[in-house]
Amino acid sequence: MNPLLNLPMHLVHEAIQQSRKLWVRVVIFGCLALIGLGLARLGTVYLPPSLTGSIEIASVDRLFQIISNSMLAVTTFSLSVMVTVYRATSTQWTPRIHRLMLEDRTTQNTLATFIGAYVYATVGIVLRETGVLTDAHAFLIFYLTVGVMAIIVVYIIRWTLHLQNFGSLIETAREMEEITSLRLKERLSVPCLGGRPLTDVPEGAFEIRAKVSGYVQFIYAGQLQKAAEAADVNVYVIINVGSFVVAGDLIAYVTSPVEKTEKFSDPIVLGDLRSFDQDLRFGLLVMGEMASKALSPGINDAGTAIDVITRLTKVLAHYQDEADCGKDAKFNRVYVRPIRATELIRSGFAALARDGAQLVEVQIRLQKAMQSLRNHGDAGIREAAFEFAKLELARALDAMPFEGDRARLLAQVAPDIQQS
Repeated sequence: MNPLLNLPMHLVHEAIQQSRKLWVRVVIFGCLALIGLGLARLGTVYLPPSLTGSIEIASVDRLFQIISNSMLAVTTFSLSVMVTVYRATSTQWTPRIHRLMLEDRTTQNTLATFIGAYVYATVGIVLRETGVLTDAHAFLIFYLTVGVMAIIVVYIIRWTLHLQNFGSLIETAREMEEITSLRLKERLSVPCLGGRPLTDVPEGAFEIRAKVSGYVQFIYAGQLQKAAEAADVNVYVIINVGSFVVAGDLIAYVTSPVEKTEKFSDPIVLGDLRSFDQDLRFGLLVMGEMASKALSPGINDAGTAIDVITRLTKVLAHYQDEADCGKDAKFNRVYVRPIRATELIRSGFAALARDGAQLVEVQIRLQKAMQSLRNHGDAGIREAAFEFAKLELARALDAMPFEGDRARLLAQVAPDIQQS
C-alpha cells in the first residue's frame, strides 16, 4: 500500500494542493540559490592556491549586479504577461480555465527561476558587502554565477517559445483535452477508485453525513478501506467526485453503527471548488463551456465548437464501463458509484448542443461524433450516444427555421435515429 496513506488525510491532501502552487517552486528555487552560495564558499577549502587566486572577486560583483537588475525587470514583465493572459482566457473562454493555467509548470518554473536568480544575486551582493565572500572564494562563485546565467538564458528561451502559444485557443483546448484524457485513463486504470461498483445499499445500513458543504474533490478509497477494516464494516459511497453536498447530506453508508464517523467522512474531501484531479466530468464540462462560450453572439465562432466536439469525442473514445471491476477490487470493503457513459456525454456535449441548436454545421459535427461513439466497443457508451443523438436531433430540428438546413442535417443522420 502507498506509504502516503499512513499519513493523516488532511496532510496528504494539503501537500498535493500546495505542490502545484507558484510560491512553493519560488521557495525551492530560492533555497537552492542560498545553498549554492553556501556550498561554493565552503568548497573553497578544497581548491589549490593556484585556483583560488586566479579570479578576482570584483568580476563576480559585476555579474551579481547584472543578474540582480535584469531579473527584477524580467520577473515584473513576466508577471504582468501572466496576469494578462489569465484574465484574457478567463473572459474569452471560461473562468474555470484559469485554475488549470495557474498550474502551468513552464510558467511556474520560469518565474521561480527568475526569482531564484534574483535572490541568488541579491544575497551575493549582501555577502560581498559584509565581507563574507572574498577573493579566496572568487573562483567557485564566479563559475557558479556563470552557471546561473546559463540557466537564466535557457529559461528565457523556453519562456519566449511558451508565450507564442500561451493562452491561445488551440493550446488551451489541447491542454484541456490532455488533462481530461489523462484523468479518464487514470480512473479506468483503477476502476471505481479501487473499490467495488455500488449497485445498491443494504437495508439497515448506518448513515454517514457530510460535516461541511462543498464539492466532492477527492475520495480516498485507501483511507476508507483502512477505516472499514478497523471497524469491520463495508462502506458504500453514494456520491461521486464532483457532486455538491450540503452539511448534513448523506454521503455514505456503513453496514453497522460506528463510533467515529469522521473516519469515514474525512476521506471524502470537500472544497468550495471542483477539481480536475479525480473529477473527469469537470474536465469534460469545462471543454463544453469553451464551445458554448464560442457560440455566444459576442464571439460567434462555430469553428471552435466543432473543434471541441472533435476533442471530446477523442477523450470519450477511451471510455470503458466500470461495472465489472468488483472481482479484482483492491479495496474490497469500499463500494463506489461507477461513472456512467450518459453522465460523461451530457457533461461534455449538453451545453454546446443546446447553444448550437440553430447552427447546422455544429449539429452535423455533433451527429457525426455521436455516430463515432455508437461504433465504440462498450455497449453503455453506444446506447448513451444513441439516446443523446436522438434527443439533440429533435432539438435541432425544432430550432432551425430554414428547411434547407433541416434537410442538410437529416442527410447526415443515421436512419435509425431519424425513425426513433
